[in-house]
Amino acid sequence: MSKFKYILFDLDGTLIDSGAGIIKGVKYALRKYGIEEENEAQLRTFVGPPLNQQFAKCYGFSAEKSMEAVKFFREYYETKGILENEMYAGIDKVLQKLKEQGKFLMVATSKPEKFAHNILAQHDLEKYFDFIGGSLTDGSRVTKIQVLDYVLKTNRIKNPQEVLMIGDTKFDMLGAKHFNLASLAVTYGYGTEEELLEIKPDFVVNSPKEILHIMK
Repeated sequence: MSKFKYILFDLDGTLIDSGAGIIKGVKYALRKYGIEEENEAQLRTFVGPPLNQQFAKCYGFSAEKSMEAVKFFREYYETKGILENEMYAGIDKVLQKLKEQGKFLMVATSKPEKFAHNILAQHDLEKYFDFIGGSLTDGSRVTKIQVLDYVLKTNRIKNPQEVLMIGDTKFDMLGAKHFNLASLAVTYGYGTEEELLEIKPDFVVNSPKEILHIMK
């Protein structure tokens, strides 16, 4: 039996393929500034990390303009984009099996917490999680490190050796390393395999069902 007691999951690109709604929301926000972005690779980089950071990185927006762009993004996302997602095939069975093994399952996402609850409920996945931690819309808890700190402290998790962080981007892997947590990178999400391997995660899987192989 795996030594890990607490399994922390990223949401976008790990549990849910939410790219369609996020990308459409980003394009909607950029149009407010007269930008018609069609570069799919560029748009995909917005799935996972804090949106304000990506607007600044990709388009040189100031901090204030980046936060304004996030507000425009939410105009679209809260009504339409949140519904434009799919569960990765087999994730429900993975979560069910981990619960049967007695694991404590938690979500640690940079997506606003209220959206995370709504999306998991859409796919009847909320029932598997003991805790769902996300960002705050006022900008006070946004980065993966801030979210992980919140999840670990709220649940009084003090032994990092009992924790496994599962995610699809370098932000998930770097967050895990920051807290000395074991990390599992999934290659089926939105982070590139190259950037994931560069950070040297403890485990790498190519499909949801392979997660269970690590838990044996």
